[in-house]
Amino acid sequence: MKLTTRELTIFAMLGAAMYASKMIMEFAPNIHLLGVFTIAFTVVYRKKALYPIYIYVLLLGLFNGFAAWWIPHLYVWTVLWAVVMLLPKKMPKKIEPLIYMMVCAIHGFLYGVLYAPSQAFLYGLNLKGTIAWIISGLPFDIIHGISNFICGILILPIIRTLRLAEKN
Repeated sequence: MKLTTRELTIFAMLGAAMYASKMIMEFAPNIHLLGVFTIAFTVVYRKKALYPIYIYVLLLGLFNGFAAWWIPHLYVWTVLWAVVMLLPKKMPKKIEPLIYMMVCAIHGFLYGVLYAPSQAFLYGLNLKGTIAWIISGLPFDIIHGISNFICGILILPIIRTLRLAEKN
């Protein structure tokens, strides 16, 4: 996946936009546009969407610290990217927005489950402790999933905007 200078610049800006959007939304825990951006970038750039995603993850660590909470970010966004890669490239226009919104929501609802293996490994949790950790985070995952669904309305406009920019 060789990058041109143009792509490198675009992906750096998109990764920075992901980080900026997360920082702007910090006042509202678990409400952000990261899933929206991940889905939109994956639909438009396919494999190369990993560049802005990991630029975001790197910026997150650089500005917020490379601590235990950061480690799951190395894979939780890749899971969403992989799911979107498995979706058909051509979907019926009527269901396309709903599919993207549902995928975004499911990722939010499962965020704690995806995060849990890292926590279990880092803190030596057994299965019982891991399940307790997941259950304790369910209220946050519910907020995360619902907000991802609502924010998912922005996925198609972002996809259209990126495709229009790529044509020009």
